[in-house]
Amino acid sequence: MSDNTHDQRAEWLAKAGILTEALPYMREHAGKVIVVKYGGHAMGEAALSEAFARDIVLLKQVGLNPVVVHGGGPQIGAVLKRLSIESEFVDGLRVTDEATVEIVEMVLSGRINKGIVAAITASGGKAVGLSGKDGGLIAARKLTRVKKDPDSNIESVLDLGFVGEPTAVDPEVLDVFARSDFIPVIAPIGLGADGETFNINADTVAGAIAVAAQATRLLLLTDVEGVLDKSGKLIKEMTVADAHDRMADGTLTGGMIPKVETCIQAIEGGVSAAVIVDGRALHATLLEIFTAHGSGTMIR
Repeated sequence: MSDNTHDQRAEWLAKAGILTEALPYMREHAGKVIVVKYGGHAMGEAALSEAFARDIVLLKQVGLNPVVVHGGGPQIGAVLKRLSIESEFVDGLRVTDEATVEIVEMVLSGRINKGIVAAITASGGKAVGLSGKDGGLIAARKLTRVKKDPDSNIESVLDLGFVGEPTAVDPEVLDVFARSDFIPVIAPIGLGADGETFNINADTVAGAIAVAAQATRLLLLTDVEGVLDKSGKLIKEMTVADAHDRMADGTLTGGMIPKVETCIQAIEGGVSAAVIVDGRALHATLLEIFTAHGSGTMIR
């Protein structure tokens, strides 16, 4: 037998081993909802985008019910720049006036959403793109932020324009997809009580949808390995209590804090576990769902 044949056989056996390892996890999650927030490098690089689409199709094919919620901050920024519209940010949130929210909706619900739908379709899946407006999926209200002046200690309310937060998610819309062959791809746009359009943080939307669907997993794809301790080492698993402790002692800083807060809120709302996943790694979603070692930081 040639060396090439030996190499091929070893490769086949390795693939069979991977399938065997995945089988109990397929059984565990069969029929369950998996909510994946998709963004960052995973959405911006062609190879990662193609791999992500295949992974989502595979989840559906083996009996899970994936729901994709996507962001699009860099793409929105690029369009606004081309139109010579300046963006102002407060605590990482884009201040969104009436003109800007029209562009935000156009980019999120249009090019980005349909691009993801097309990628999933090209990988053999059936995807449907929608925003929180469709079917009354996401009811929203205006989000307010309070800022304290460090000198006077006086608090003032900041007007972020048409930046919103979910007040309700209709699980009936999600149930329709769970009972079908279709994979929902959701843009983080909400509908106000008076018909306003609200731009909502995609992590926040993913968490709210995971709670409404009583998902078994919420996965937040990001551009870091996961939650790191003070020495820079990956924390593979935390309880909600651990997460609170690490926020209090300064281990968690910057943009990681709202992601962990979203995970905590999801778990307190009934989601089995939430995971902050490195979206820069190929097949990170499959590694997290179907292997013992997972990928990223799991919060239970």
